[in-house]
Amino acid sequence: MNKFEQEVQSPTNDVVDSAKGFIFSFLFFFIIFGIGVGVNLISIL
Repeated sequence: MNKFEQEVQSPTNDVVDSAKGFIFSFLFFFIIFGIGVGVNLISIL
């Protein structure tokens, strides 16, 4: 057996980490978009 297979640094599932990364990046860009829409609405008024 490989040495790296015996000493696993993170035994968690990779799908959970991928989902977290996708959700956090989506929320980040959604917040940036929301700020832009807010500034646009304020500038129209």
